[in-house]
Amino acid sequence: MMKFGNLTYEQVRSKLSIKSPWDSIIIFILSFLLTIPFFLIAHQNLVDFEWPIHLDRIILFLIIIAVFHFIFRFFRKITLVGIFLYLIILLYGTIFGGYGFVSVFEDYKYMMYSMEENPYPQDIIISKLLPFPNKYKIIKAIEFDNPKVRNFSLMATSKYFKKTKGYSQYHTLIQSFAIFKEINTNWNYVSDPKGKDYIATASESLQYLSGDCDDHSILMAACIRSIGGTPRLIHTKGHIYPEILIGSRKDLEVANYLIKEVLFPKESKGQKLHYHVDERGQIWLNMDYTAKYPGGPFLHEEILGALTLE
Repeated sequence: MMKFGNLTYEQVRSKLSIKSPWDSIIIFILSFLLTIPFFLIAHQNLVDFEWPIHLDRIILFLIIIAVFHFIFRFFRKITLVGIFLYLIILLYGTIFGGYGFVSVFEDYKYMMYSMEENPYPQDIIISKLLPFPNKYKIIKAIEFDNPKVRNFSLMATSKYFKKTKGYSQYHTLIQSFAIFKEINTNWNYVSDPKGKDYIATASESLQYLSGDCDDHSILMAACIRSIGGTPRLIHTKGHIYPEILIGSRKDLEVANYLIKEVLFPKESKGQKLHYHVDERGQIWLNMDYTAKYPGGPFLHEEILGALTLE
């Protein structure tokens, strides 16, 4: 008799049997939704054999979805119970204003968009899974597609550094520095209500350009992202602050020259840039409200958590 580990063929067949058409449909949908991000990761990290009509990628997709489908059918009861409990949680969040169906749909949509454009799509999933204080409230508050946020960003880019020429490759970075100047020049630090961690949306903070560190970080990240920049938020010792992606060491040299010689010569005179280098070798520049120029001194340098927004 054929055996699979400690299970006989009949036992495996019994586990894979589907009790109703709805079970089959649910398991297929779940397999499909999980296959897409994992396919993007495999697509970016595996050699492209350049077969006609991308046949190698079609086969890869089919293999991944078949593996997921087999696993979920094998653990059918656990899978269905897990899905049921997850739907209950989403229903609760939808009714009482927490993380609900709309939130999970938006998260999945933005994750797919970011992974498609990112050379390291696995980093997007990792950043989603890593813990971060008030993570989902903060993501929801970063309203980069809000017209008020976009218009504020456009105003800042028209107000500062508009005549900077000769750096077309760094156009978005220069405009992000203009946003930094507008926000940090006018930012008024105001603490949260006592005993409550209040998370203001980006559009809310625009009204008075006031709030605490997480409100500043949310606004800065939303504005930078609204013009095509890549921000991330750093959590460290009770403090949250924003950083902007600079790129390589060569890009850092250009940013250093722009900040010290062209855009912020007075503020950065005799100072150095403060930044972090991630696991990919990419450089992220400090944009905290305590800094008078991009790359100003850290309030706290240690990283306890990072939330990348792409």
